[in-house]
Amino acid sequence: MNLEKGFPTTVNSTQLPGSVVRVGVIGLGYAGETHLKAYKQLPNVEVVALAGLEEDRLLQLGSTYDVPHLYHQYEELLARDDIDAISICVPNYLHAPIALAAFAGGKHVLCEKPLARNGEEAAQMVQAATRSNRVLKVIFNRRARSDMQILKRYIDEGHMGTIYYVKANWMRRHGIPGRDSWFINKEMSGGGPLIDLGVHVLDMALYLLDEPRVLTVSASTFSELGARTIATSKAEMSEKYSVGSAFEVEDMATAFLRLAGGATMLLETSWVTHSNAGDDFGVVCYGTESGAEIKVENYNWQDTLRIYTNVAGLPAEIRPPLTRAEGHLALVREFIAAITGDDWSAHNGSDGLYRARILDACYVSAERQREVTLAEDGSISG
Repeated sequence: MNLEKGFPTTVNSTQLPGSVVRVGVIGLGYAGETHLKAYKQLPNVEVVALAGLEEDRLLQLGSTYDVPHLYHQYEELLARDDIDAISICVPNYLHAPIALAAFAGGKHVLCEKPLARNGEEAAQMVQAATRSNRVLKVIFNRRARSDMQILKRYIDEGHMGTIYYVKANWMRRHGIPGRDSWFINKEMSGGGPLIDLGVHVLDMALYLLDEPRVLTVSASTFSELGARTIATSKAEMSEKYSVGSAFEVEDMATAFLRLAGGATMLLETSWVTHSNAGDDFGVVCYGTESGAEIKVENYNWQDTLRIYTNVAGLPAEIRPPLTRAEGHLALVREFIAAITGDDWSAHNGSDGLYRARILDACYVSAERQREVTLAEDGSISG
């Protein structure tokens, strides 16, 4: 193991289609290890470096995944000239500064969701990716689920007709990410379950509907149970991840979105509720020819998709056979394929920016306690 403290001098590499992609991973938590696992399964990828603050964890992951260069500070990793791409797997407030520094150094970026804490930061990231002609992709890994892929194809083939109403939700009875952690600090996270979980199901709905434009948003946020739960429960994360923060974000959010073309969407998400939820998420679509529901309880993947239609004039229910999805591996593979492809401009993170702007509108609406309008340029009025 080589725990490097300095800035190695190497020859700048130029990525060519079909060549080995040399990557670095920034972050030592669940996401960081998940990215390491995925990269190690791809034949045309070499993990060159890993960065993170917790030395024991850094050494352990470096040894487990045979990463030759280890750093405490991400700036040291980014200083390497022989890295083609990086994964950003750190708290939300660091997404933008790390990505901007990576693009300035000519590196491609794969970023955990959300793309950034807000639309302004996300726009800076997309502009930097475009300006530097580098790939920027966001980990929206729920798209890779078998139920999502089957329903997406079913919709795209026209079997649902016109979809006029969608419900997207991720609800937990108990599931605040950690006592005193960065997740509950507004400056570090950007928000609570809306930006943490809601961005996933918002992405699922927009992806299924082929990216409809959101015209108006009417949202509410609540913080009724989070502070009490944090004060009385055991920590769900190790104390080393504590930032000593009070509970500064919402514990539940709801939003009603009007879409171009007349359809509407209901978005609902929570970390803690007095309800029958476990850790459950899904999407419901009502169409003129059929309806569909994806209902996932505690991350299960079997028998989660229902399609409701008519056969010979009688109500019928279809339950397509499903397979276990690759999750992060599928998205990491797409990232590497984009880098080794010939059109980097097609992968500039604009989908992540759009979702950030919608979440901005949700938070503004909740603060103003009225419906707001979201313009195409991302500005909010009302």
